[in-house]
Amino acid sequence: MGPFSFIPLWIVQDLVILALGLATLIFIIRKEERPESMLLELFAFCFLNAAVYENFATLMGWYGYGRSVLMIFNVPFTVPLVEYLVVYTTLRLLAQTRTPAWAKPFIVGLSGMFFDFSLDPVAMKQVFSTREGTIGRWTWYPGAMDAQIFGEPVYNFTGWVLLCGLGAAAFLLGRWWHRRSGYKPIVGLVYPFVASLAALGVLVSPFSRFLLWLWPIGEKGSVTEWIMLCANGVFGIALLAIYGRQRRSTRLEGQQHWSRARDLASEAPSWLVLAGLPLLNLAFCLGGGFWDVAWLVSAATASSLGLALWIGWRKRP
Repeated sequence: MGPFSFIPLWIVQDLVILALGLATLIFIIRKEERPESMLLELFAFCFLNAAVYENFATLMGWYGYGRSVLMIFNVPFTVPLVEYLVVYTTLRLLAQTRTPAWAKPFIVGLSGMFFDFSLDPVAMKQVFSTREGTIGRWTWYPGAMDAQIFGEPVYNFTGWVLLCGLGAAAFLLGRWWHRRSGYKPIVGLVYPFVASLAALGVLVSPFSRFLLWLWPIGEKGSVTEWIMLCANGVFGIALLAIYGRQRRSTRLEGQQHWSRARDLASEAPSWLVLAGLPLLNLAFCLGGGFWDVAWLVSAATASSLGLALWIGWRKRP
């Protein structure tokens, strides 16, 4: 841990995510039937899942963060917060479709991977001289044999599929437990913490090594790492295509289109997270002149926006 570094660009980015976090918190209180459990999901995921894993990664020397205003030890609070926002908002949109529960974690994982492709290449380029020395908003220290995409290990992008997908799966199971209990208050208070810890346990288990690089068949830095990145992405896209097509019914008339548009607008936090943040990342990329990664960030931004539109427009009638 070190002193806070006053980097205006980083402060602006943190404030945007904190504002979205506050907007989502207010949305949960106003819109969710059982907001207490959802708020506990946010707290438990941020502090008992994502922040624990992120701090472990920094202690292992895998990567490091520039100092921000709000830190959880070595990790800016906005990092686990934005990860939860991706999980919550994607699940929120999917809850209004006929997508089966088993498929939702894979789509949430795909959403996380698209978002990460818009975020990390830009954060890696935002390098400044600070009290800690010259450091990026986020800096990877990959090994010489690691398969990389613009200086970042390939498995990190697949890792977002695991982080977000496992979190979504655990919360869905917890919500099912809460529902089966007749919505007992004690279950609603307990399941967010049990789910967050369970997801973290699976994330650090050998199962993750299999999903990242087909261990024990393959290993870190091998071609299987690229295969698993593509496999996780293609599987999520296939589920979107299958269940998006099943959702489609009769052709909407003009009035129904307006009604659907109003329904979509009512889910403003989801759109701001899944579409607004990637667009903002793209703006920072272009504004910073990071032309070498602009094509990747543009493709990721378009993919995130397309995913959100695909889910949102197939909202259950």
